[in-house]
Amino acid sequence: MNASDGLLIKQHLIDPEICIRCNTCEATCPVGAITHDDRNYVVDADKCNLCLACISPCPTGSIDNWRTLPRVRAYSIADQLLWDDLPAELGADEAVASGVAGDTVAVAESPVTAKLAAETGSTRFNSAQFGATVPPWSAAHAYTNLYGPKAAGKSVSASVVGNVRVTKVGREYDTHHVVLDCGAMPFPVLEGQSIAIVPPGLDGAGRPHHARQYSVASPRNGERAGYNNLSLTVKRVLEDHQGQAVCGVASNYLCDLQVGDKVQVIGPFGASFLMPNHPRSSIVMICTGTGSAPMRAMTEWRRRQRASGKFEGGKLMLFFGARTQEELPYFGPLQNLPKDFIDINFAFSRTPGQSKRYVQDAMRERAADLAPLLQDPDCFFYVCGLKAMEEGVVLALRDVAQAAGLDWEAVALALRQQGRLHLETY
Repeated sequence: MNASDGLLIKQHLIDPEICIRCNTCEATCPVGAITHDDRNYVVDADKCNLCLACISPCPTGSIDNWRTLPRVRAYSIADQLLWDDLPAELGADEAVASGVAGDTVAVAESPVTAKLAAETGSTRFNSAQFGATVPPWSAAHAYTNLYGPKAAGKSVSASVVGNVRVTKVGREYDTHHVVLDCGAMPFPVLEGQSIAIVPPGLDGAGRPHHARQYSVASPRNGERAGYNNLSLTVKRVLEDHQGQAVCGVASNYLCDLQVGDKVQVIGPFGASFLMPNHPRSSIVMICTGTGSAPMRAMTEWRRRQRASGKFEGGKLMLFFGARTQEELPYFGPLQNLPKDFIDINFAFSRTPGQSKRYVQDAMRERAADLAPLLQDPDCFFYVCGLKAMEEGVVLALRDVAQAAGLDWEAVALALRQQGRLHLETY
């Protein structure tokens, strides 16, 4: 085998030991090369065009793994879904026998690279391309990957100090606010970061459960100010769309925790979805369901700063969507926030007797207020929730810009390059 055969491939792989199943890579991939089951996230070698769009958004670095091997030996999707760890690099003898070793060997592109590159150009709207991968210039320094499968500290054993329901009891859903205390173990987190929970026990195949990611819902100085604790917003789905009972491993585990229980935590993760520290910066938060967790953290940090009497903050706007008012987490506390502190806009899509209304509809209704914020270099936009909302939100921002006579391409470029538009959907 030699380079002219075009039979070698630099295969892109995801490390299952480090991956926290946050869905960032799948949501970011412009060619649909990444997929997953209930255990692993994997890359299809026949679709991947090595564009690297998924590399920098990955919070753990699990996405940045490669193996050079003959195309005929490329790892299939079926192979990867069974992995608990990455396969080793080819040994020296194996590499020589396969034609991988040697100064003259080149790695061939995927045979569909050119075709996919053409298809994913300007002819197809891809909302993920507008999301920033750098934090706001004034954001605090984020510590990441302090504890994890391959970190020196492994994990932190946190104690449950609170677990309360934050939505009305429903047949299909159940959302809880869970507070964890990390004790003497340092676990610094910023608003917009996430952690991962390691559920106890084994899966159906007798293997330990993988960690699941959750956004932190508390500000940097703790759910209780001055304590080494943090909070999560956890929703468990009780029924699928067909009315069949479902039981998610991690979400049910967390929602059923009792005060005093111990939980294994790894992280923290995330170095871009961070709020600005500049006191006069404005923040526009757009979320659905448990995507409200990082927005709650940002809002509470600003509220505490305001209460100190030493803070002159910029504008806070919130666009919050849910199917019904009953399914919206923290609805009661949100009503108690001062109107001159935060501008709240709700959108409900399943209210009986009313037409469907989504967050993007509420954004278009407030176009006159959003247009100047799009032009303000000190205004930052955060989007968090289900993947299905992302495209509608970005299109709404585009419509707001264009209606105001702005060049959307220039605005979008500035939002991305200046760390002003952050997309975290799943």
